[in-house]
Amino acid sequence: MLGTVLHAPGDIRCDKVEDPTIQKPTDAVIKLSASCVCGSDLWPYRGLQPVKGPQHMGHEYCGVVVEVGSEVKTIRPGQFVVGSFVISDNTCPHCRNGFQSSCEHREFMTGAQAPYARIPLADGTLVATGTMPSDDLIPSLLAASDVLGTGWYAADAARVRPGCTAVVVGDGAVGLMGVLAAGQLGAERIIAMSRHKARQELALEYGATDIVTERGDAGVARVKEMTAGVGADSVLECVGTQESMMQAINCARPGGSIGFVGVPHGVELDGQMLFFQQKNLLGGPAPVRRFLPHLIDLIMSRRINPGKVFDLEVPLADVAQGYKAMDQRSAIKTLLRM
Repeated sequence: MLGTVLHAPGDIRCDKVEDPTIQKPTDAVIKLSASCVCGSDLWPYRGLQPVKGPQHMGHEYCGVVVEVGSEVKTIRPGQFVVGSFVISDNTCPHCRNGFQSSCEHREFMTGAQAPYARIPLADGTLVATGTMPSDDLIPSLLAASDVLGTGWYAADAARVRPGCTAVVVGDGAVGLMGVLAAGQLGAERIIAMSRHKARQELALEYGATDIVTERGDAGVARVKEMTAGVGADSVLECVGTQESMMQAINCARPGGSIGFVGVPHGVELDGQMLFFQQKNLLGGPAPVRRFLPHLIDLIMSRRINPGKVFDLEVPLADVAQGYKAMDQRSAIKTLLRM
């Protein structure tokens, strides 16, 4: 079959790759209904993360089960499933405490930008929908696999509560999903930090009450001005740079919480600064599996529409176009149809 392969920074191709097969009795193989390009895929694409050889790309997925291993008990062929970008058994102590992204048997999904994919630990990783979804719901269910679940985790980690003021740093797909999540969790005021008109409009549609275009210290000053000098209760950091992290920390009030989900690149934090800030920090790879049942229910009942975050759709054969558009910020997120 054909799949997306990154050969070197900037060199992304739709190449022939091996068909996935059952390798362990806990595996499943699914036929993907769609896949997509993630913002984290752009780090190696831009050369900001090592590329040690051809890499089969893709970690966001949903589709129909075609085969399961002999030890798979809860997932069966013919079901439509959504899975997390982190493979987990969903039974170890960390999983039981809601941190499946730190599972004792954790793997990170790869190879999902292709028509078929092998899913290890299928019982723990996949969640089946109650019925076969209509085609218009596929983008939203795909979003639940990573970007929606990650934005939701950012809001959860930032302790978004009914009536609170939340700030979202980052207007990419995860940041926009963070806006959606903050609204669903009851934030009264949601300040989205964005400089791009199309992203601002989607943020407002998802529940943002205010837009701040300033960045860095100027952005912090604007948030402080808007909150009578206090700062926000909850801040979602959805980028992963030194500037965005410091912006997030400094936007929060003392006693406030920062949920950081942007994959860190060059981020260094001073211990003494953190000591005197007196703020809560929680982040890391999102335990999407914890949220999947609820997110799938919200999507299947059409109470949320995260699929709008996909503003470019291309066939798998044109995947290079999709990467380029996201790299140049002419697209928020690229949907790949098989």
